[in-house]
Amino acid sequence: MNAHYARHIVHSSKIGFTCRMTNFLPPEFDQRRLLHDEVHARPVGQAPHPVVVFCLAVVNRDVTRDQELEHLGKLNSGADIEQIAGNFARMRLANGEIKWERHTEFTRYTIVLPMGSDQTPSVSSPVVWLAQVRESQTPFAPWLAGVPGQTLAAVEVTVLVTVDDVLEQGLSFGRDWFGEPTLLTSRLGTQGHSLVLTDFQVQADGVERMLVLTPAHTSPARVGRTAHRLIEMEIYRLMALQGLPVAKALGAQLSAAENALAAIAREVESGTSQDHEMLHDLASLAATIERANADHNYRFSATAAYHDIVLQRIKELRETPVSGIQTVGEFIERRLGPAMATVDATAKRLESLSERVSRVSDLLRTRVNIMTEQQNQQLLEKLTRGQALQLKLQQTVEGLSIAAISYYVVSLVYYLAKAGKSAGVLSVSPEIVAGVAIAPVVIGVWQVVRRIHRAIAKD
Repeated sequence: MNAHYARHIVHSSKIGFTCRMTNFLPPEFDQRRLLHDEVHARPVGQAPHPVVVFCLAVVNRDVTRDQELEHLGKLNSGADIEQIAGNFARMRLANGEIKWERHTEFTRYTIVLPMGSDQTPSVSSPVVWLAQVRESQTPFAPWLAGVPGQTLAAVEVTVLVTVDDVLEQGLSFGRDWFGEPTLLTSRLGTQGHSLVLTDFQVQADGVERMLVLTPAHTSPARVGRTAHRLIEMEIYRLMALQGLPVAKALGAQLSAAENALAAIAREVESGTSQDHEMLHDLASLAATIERANADHNYRFSATAAYHDIVLQRIKELRETPVSGIQTVGEFIERRLGPAMATVDATAKRLESLSERVSRVSDLLRTRVNIMTEQQNQQLLEKLTRGQALQLKLQQTVEGLSIAAISYYVVSLVYYLAKAGKSAGVLSVSPEIVAGVAIAPVVIGVWQVVRRIHRAIAKD
């Protein structure tokens, strides 16, 4: 056997062993495939530049998944919808593609329109290029207007190929598109490979625009990731801000509840009000707070989660500043931070108020329990005094009963002696017999009663 043949046998045996091993795996966990495929549920996709990436995010409240897919099919009835996951689909178009992503509170429609290398702009033609971008989106306007739901965000990211210095060309385009006073600029990546420019303004057509300039050698995967991060940063920023109006509206209600709780606490301390009245007021206040907690707890938790995603997307951009111009991430963090602090403070305030109501309830409940124990103690004292009086009465009655029993026994002896006198059997007067019998009868009855008491006490 030569060395080459031996290596071939070893290689074949390894392949056979690997194949056999797959047949001996234990039964699969019923959710293994679902959990494994989650990492591929929403692929970012590639975007060869120059390209326009337009994203429409709508609030999908009262809109079903089937309604959204039905409208998605109207875009191009001849195209196939690739179902990637239950809430993700991709449709190939003649000049690009559209992706549909349904989330818990919103649905995202992302249209990717490559413009072709022959349309690469020059420094002298930004207005012409912008007109070409608008023209490329015209066929989608009627379809976008009929998307079910309410518009949350409409973001357009235009990615151009730079032919000169990326910073010089970017600033030139940025001034023409957005204007000098509102321009925000950031270099992206550790090497500053790209430049993003925006003003975070909603234009007259309802669209918010961003411009990205990249070198010609930038890969489509990087272009896709950059556009995806910028779009998600803006969508999740708006989703996070939904908690701000709720927090502001809840502020007055929390102030009134805190004042009411302080008044109840003072009454508990002073004891000027009836306990049942304070319990009624406290129960009503607790119900109000718990209702507010149930109504808004999800929104506050979602706001915190969305804010974390925004910060994560900003971090992934790996921005470096351009001298004299505020970066995109710095602008968002400075403007978003106070709003998120307000929401977080309101959420903590609501939680603290609920805990304080619980403590006051425990304090009032302790006070009621102490008063109840005092009343029970007074009742026991009354019962003890009653039992002592009853014992004295019982002893008095027992003395009278001994006298009564002795009287009846002596009467029987008298009548018995009287009968004996009449029959001639007894010569002594019956009165004498009765008188002599009084002392023994009383002593005998008294001893019998004592014996009965002893027997009862022993039992």
